[in-house]
Amino acid sequence: MVTRLTGALLRAILVVLLIATPSILLPGTSPDTVLIVSLVVIFAAAFTIVEYSSVSPSLVEFRDAPPFNRVRFGALFATVFILTIILRGKSDPTTITQFFETIGARLGETIDFPYSPVRLIVLMLPDGTENAVTASVRTAAGLSYLVSILSLGLFVLLLRLRGWPTRHQGFNVWVNLPTFDPTAGGDVVNRLRRDAQFNLILGFLLPFIIPAFVKLAADLFDPVSLANPHTLIWTMTAWAFLPASLLMRGIALHRVARMIEEQRKRAYAGAQGTGYQTV
Repeated sequence: MVTRLTGALLRAILVVLLIATPSILLPGTSPDTVLIVSLVVIFAAAFTIVEYSSVSPSLVEFRDAPPFNRVRFGALFATVFILTIILRGKSDPTTITQFFETIGARLGETIDFPYSPVRLIVLMLPDGTENAVTASVRTAAGLSYLVSILSLGLFVLLLRLRGWPTRHQGFNVWVNLPTFDPTAGGDVVNRLRRDAQFNLILGFLLPFIIPAFVKLAADLFDPVSLANPHTLIWTMTAWAFLPASLLMRGIALHRVARMIEEQRKRAYAGAQGTGYQTV
């Protein structure tokens, strides 16, 4: 119990640091922004402590199956931190800010080709957007997209090297998938594979769908102003992180489905070897 609570407190501190990073590092943060961030921090910290200190989580998936959530959090924190450093360099330039800005600018220009996700993000901007804002959006989109791709590659590599989810420890399907209802009907393996395919398809399409949706919604609502540093950071982070997270979840669900199927085959083989008929 003490170990679980300590781990929950440590994770809550990391979540607080993630959310507060832009407000801490960016100069000129308004009091209203600080108030909103404070409220979000309190809610996120409380939610993290409750989820990770309880015996069984209610929403967090793969809580006891690292490195799924660790890779996702690392990618999220890296994206927020790098984008914050770049935008801090607009008013307080240093060698580090210029380094990341140069890499991001070149990367954004390289990826900004017709029909690419970065090009769609740039086209999402309303007419009359200043060139400086367009350049910042392109740089942020290029870097955040690179981090998401690297995190996805790292996740796949770790799964293969560690034999996730069952090489070194047991895997409780129902604890690590608290939102999955095994009694909803149909074969569990087929349902897991169907959910995995849905997540993979949606994760692949989201980088293209989100800019198009925002562009269409701009005709009905006021367009989101990416000139604000905080808005730019969280918008680009969400745009790159959500698809990568869905792709990771699809890969993880597919491996869980294969694990259950292999366990069934071993159980059937063992039952036939002892002369009993499985039911």
